Amino acid sequence: MRRRTEHTPSVILGLCSFTHDSAAALLVDGELRGFVEEERLSGKKHTREYPHHAVEWLLDDAGLTPGDIDAVAYNFQPARYLAETPAALRLVLSSATRRRALPRAAGFAKVALRTQRRLESLGRRFPGARVTPVLHHRAHQLAAFAASGWNESAVLVVDSLGERQTTTIARASDDGGRAVTRTLEAMYDPASLGYVYGAVTEHLGWRRGDEEGTVMALAALGDPARFRHLFARAIRTTSTGFAVDPACFPPRVLTSGYPRTSPRFVAEVGAPRLPDEPVGQVHQDLAAALQERTEHVMLHLARRARLLTGSRRLCVGGGVATNCVGIGRIVEAEIFDEVFVPPAPGDAGTAIGAAVAIHADGGNGGKVPLAGIARACYLGPSYPEPKLDLTAWPGLKLTVLSTEIAEFLADQLAHGMIVGLFQGRAEAGPRALGNRSILASPLEAGVVERLNATVKFREPFRPFAPVVTAARAGEFFTLGQDSPYMSMASRVTDEARKRIPAIVHANGTARLQTVSADQNPFMHQVLEAFGRRTGVPVLINTSLNIKGRPICGTPDMALDCLAHSGLDALLLEGRWITK
Repeated sequence: MRRRTEHTPSVILGLCSFTHDSAAALLVDGELRGFVEEERLSGKKHTREYPHHAVEWLLDDAGLTPGDIDAVAYNFQPARYLAETPAALRLVLSSATRRRALPRAAGFAKVALRTQRRLESLGRRFPGARVTPVLHHRAHQLAAFAASGWNESAVLVVDSLGERQTTTIARASDDGGRAVTRTLEAMYDPASLGYVYGAVTEHLGWRRGDEEGTVMALAALGDPARFRHLFARAIRTTSTGFAVDPACFPPRVLTSGYPRTSPRFVAEVGAPRLPDEPVGQVHQDLAAALQERTEHVMLHLARRARLLTGSRRLCVGGGVATNCVGIGRIVEAEIFDEVFVPPAPGDAGTAIGAAVAIHADGGNGGKVPLAGIARACYLGPSYPEPKLDLTAWPGLKLTVLSTEIAEFLADQLAHGMIVGLFQGRAEAGPRALGNRSILASPLEAGVVERLNATVKFREPFRPFAPVVTAARAGEFFTLGQDSPYMSMASRVTDEARKRIPAIVHANGTARLQTVSADQNPFMHQVLEAFGRRTGVPVLINTSLNIKGRPICGTPDMALDCLAHSGLDALLLEGRWITK
């Protein structure tokens, strides 16, 4: 353990680990020094492994050692799982849930023990630090609110499962640099919107916990009326939230072998689709009804948050906050003056929230105001002078660019090239925001089909997001507020339909990213240069990866993506690499 002095910095390591989307964050004297998901460095998408690459980078970048860490904040509290054991036994009273009561109780108790052992393992890794478990939804709340930069707001967290909580409404405030949240209402499993969305995603043949976005995209092609009544019954709104019908979606059991959909549900919607089976109209209609009901419930919860908090601003966190169409509906409804979703609203971001919780509780620097979190998304590793060895990719050719790089890139894009962009610090969260991106002109004929078929290797119905300068967003999109983290779907203007139909999805929306010169100077320069050439300061922006792989976090990962996809070129820190 370090010998502390008056000038010894306070060091808090926040962790999301051992479940999915492992990540780490580092607070030094209240300042967020960095955050990165483990998958960006290990190459293992959604990895649940201890984030040793992420922790190693954070400490090395800050010039610290494991012995310098004062506190480790973990994003789950084991004791909270145990409270579900007696609650689960109440399921015996209903014939619809009776068979799951005992295995559910046993499963939650088992996870409580497993989580406690994980805390003990962290204590062995950092023997000089205090290891503190943080309530999962509190970590979500603080991650969202601290990133907003606001003095106060309502906070709505909707996910699949914390320890027991699935939905919370809180009021957040800044107390002299300390982020403070007070939960006003909570819903508990089995009432879980994330659980239902994941169950239907699996039924439709995609990976639960990974490909819910594919189902959201598919929904635009279907008719929700076909299964509307089914979902109105399956997810019933109440005065304080919603309830899930166990006759359609049986209660969760935290062990394998328990289906998330019931025989009755399958009888009504048809057999599960196999992953390699063609997508039919029934699948499109099922996705459409699920998405419509999700949006309905999210709007209901947003109105509830407005009523309970009285706030005019809303932060949204949790895995369901990645449903950009649902978030867009909340914005359109004008329930709040402004809506904010952090760049990493899912579990990875709770590494930040857990660290903020320890800071807010007054330990290890709680008297020091938070810094470096508000409106920050470029928080990961950078490689300003990469030493590139192309031996493993003999077909690649490198040229070093010296000046006018943004103009050069804009010119290549205007001439139809599809280019990977690797620059600056890696983005936080699941969206590429201009530092680990694939860029293309939305004016190029057939660009969406080419991107899906030869670059991303994914389903042909999936849309691509536009990125636009914030100053000119209103010409093409109706959202009416900034969307810096690609968190919201916006309806489009007639001008967009006429000039850039490639970025308009079948439901008339686009998942929008707005960029200012302060937020990302290089990306803003590229957009303005592209606008001077074409009259449209809009580009297609998708993540630098192919389907099934994480966003490229290292130069080698980016080079491999170029070599094994239909990318035309890669711009990597001023180096122009072609095939």
